This record gives sequence, structure tokens and C-alpha cells, in this order.
Amino acid sequence: MKKEAKEQFDEVSGHSQLTMHVVEHIRSLISSGEVRPGDRLPPERDLARQLKISRSSLRSGIGFLAAMGVLKSRHGAGTFVASGPPSFDSSSFSVLGALHGFHPWQMFEARIVIESNVAALAAERATDEHIAELAEEVAEMYASLEDPQQYLIHDVRFHRTIAKASGNPILGALMETLTASLYQIRSKTIQNAVDLKESSEMHREIYRAIRSHNPALARRAMEQHLNLARLAQASETEHVEPPVEEVPAPPDEVIHPER
Repeated sequence: MKKEAKEQFDEVSGHSQLTMHVVEHIRSLISSGEVRPGDRLPPERDLARQLKISRSSLRSGIGFLAAMGVLKSRHGAGTFVASGPPSFDSSSFSVLGALHGFHPWQMFEARIVIESNVAALAAERATDEHIAELAEEVAEMYASLEDPQQYLIHDVRFHRTIAKASGNPILGALMETLTASLYQIRSKTIQNAVDLKESSEMHREIYRAIRSHNPALARRAMEQHLNLARLAQASETEHVEPPVEEVPAPPDEVIHPER
């Protein structure tokens, strides 16, 4: 393995190890039937102690699953199982990217090719339910402008909903892989975002194009959004701080609402 590729692999593996530990644990709870769709997860305090990790690491895993649509957090009520687990193997895309030297511009080029056409299909096929879901995610993005991590969850869910609205399960599966990788990468840099309002406005334009069932407009809006997102992410990456060592949570830590 080339030195550069190995360093990239080590970085991805180290960053995602704790997140994937949480993901696999919750996946096992769902697969075993211990928790079912609609059930509330055990309290954060109990899960963190059981997994022997800090609450910040636990929330990273929960945030990943929320972005993928598996979990849904309700302010003041807890975190609930929204649906069965998707293909968790999609996280391997990031590892493959590290091994084979995928570049950020290549990721965005692939996203433009796929997502612009997915948006056009969604404009043709979206139901009233899909349009309502998109409207909700856009509203949540505006409500989360001061909370970048929460904003990212709604950003990813917006793109997942568009894939679902396209009516093509193969494109939906491809988008699940891309959005999983997107969340893992962006969660490291989103705190450095400088203009989430502009991003929200771009998402609103995509939503309006789909709501009006205008495929050409939806395609153009998605292309414009992704080109701007590429520049924004590059700017965020320039200001990433080195990772800090994991510190276990004290036993008497107070639980704070996620939002």
C-alpha cells in the first residue's frame, strides 16, 4: 500500500471507528428485535456507559444514523427508531476512497452527474408526500443555521428524499452510498461553514423546482447547488483542526437536549 493511501486509510479508520461502533451496536439492537420501529432508544447515559464511550462519540453515531433515516430525534422526548437499518456496508465507500485515492472533486463530479438527473426525475414523479417531506427538511435547515451538525443531518435527509422521490430504487441505493460517505466526510468540517443561509436558499430553490414539477429547472438548481457546495467544502477543509484524544464521559455528566 502506498504511503499516502495508507495515511488516508488510517485517518478514515481512526475517525470512524467510534461512530461505527455506535452504528453497529444500534443495528444489532434493531436486528435482534430488542428495539423496533417507533421504539425509543435507551437514554444516552445508559448507552454511553454500555459502550464505554463519551456522549460526544455516541451522538456522532446517532447523528450518522439520523442522517441516514434510521433514527429520528424528537426535542425533549428522545431518539426513536424510524425504520429498519439500510445497508451499513455503504460506509466502506469512504475506506475504498482512502485506499484508492478518490479526490473530492471526483466525488462532486459524480454527484453532479447522478444527483442532477435524480432531481429531474423527482420533479417528474414526486408525490405530495415527497414534496411535504422536502418542505420540512428545508424548514429544519433554516431552523438549524446556528447548529451546523444538526443542519447537516437535514441537508443529507433532503438529498435522500429527492432520491426516494425519483421513483428509481437503483438510483436510491446509489444515493444511500453517496450520502453515507458525504455525512462521514462533512461531519468533520461542517463546524467551519461560513454561510449556511446561502446553502439553505439553494436547497429551497431545488425544492421549489421539484414542487413545480419542472425537471429542467430542478436539474439546473441541483448543478448550481453542488458546484457551490464543492467550493464551500474546500473552504471548510482548509480550517479543520487536528483531532483531539477521546476522553471518557464522567459518570455524573448532565444530559443536555440535542437541540
